[in-house]
Amino acid sequence: MDLDRGSDDLCGQLILPHLRCIYWLLPLRTPCALRLKVFFPDLCAVRKVLFQDLGLIDYATAWEYQTKLFQATIDRKIANRKVPEEEQVLTEDHLLFCEHPHVYTLGKSGKQSHLLLNEAEMLEKGVQFFPIDRGGDITYHGPGQIVGYPIFDMDHHFTDIHRFLRTLEEAVIGTLEAYNIKAGRIEGLTGVWLDWEDPFKARKICAFGIRASRWVTMHGFAFNVNTDLSYFENIVPCGITDKGVTCMAKELGGLLDVEEVKNRLKLELADLFDVELVK
Repeated sequence: MDLDRGSDDLCGQLILPHLRCIYWLLPLRTPCALRLKVFFPDLCAVRKVLFQDLGLIDYATAWEYQTKLFQATIDRKIANRKVPEEEQVLTEDHLLFCEHPHVYTLGKSGKQSHLLLNEAEMLEKGVQFFPIDRGGDITYHGPGQIVGYPIFDMDHHFTDIHRFLRTLEEAVIGTLEAYNIKAGRIEGLTGVWLDWEDPFKARKICAFGIRASRWVTMHGFAFNVNTDLSYFENIVPCGITDKGVTCMAKELGGLLDVEEVKNRLKLELADLFDVELVK
């Protein structure tokens, strides 16, 4: 028997789980967290995430599809608990990107009164409306906006929904930084904001709203790239009355290549979640 190898394996089994817990408790991209990843490359085993870009797709179809993936993951977790570990089937993570035709969605904690149009006006403007099962209030989706739906089994990452949201936000902040747009967070509010330190100038560029059950997530974020901001005038975005909404095109003075922004965002998400995006 190779005693040295056995000792190393035992050490890894005893120490790595504790280091992994420490790693996920550290603020994102701090020097300490980055050093842990360098010196302990096995700290976060790279997990593959199945990536799909659904293109322009109507909201109901995308909602049905992500719900199917979400429920399949939950069903697999329940089934795994009924069999020995060696017979369990690993759950899959999914990341969906898409754009939607004009649509308003209202989360479980939202108010119907935050939709400022009646049915006839929505029909005239060619916009749909869906009350849905995510958190948050009302928001708008439309062409030129990157909508992301991560269907993740958080048991393979970290079981902390607040950290999950902060990690998604950090990916958007990093993407904006690549375009020289400085963004941040406002305490007590979700989302990514510009001029977040000035209550009179703060404006949201990315909204978030998720659902989670048995540590499986669905829904996600809406990142305004070339978004037609006039559609936000017909709602009280996210139920917030005293702050505005913006998009990258408005901030930079011209339309962007959405595919290029998507690719940058994918890199940020893969890095922050320590995953590999595969098709």
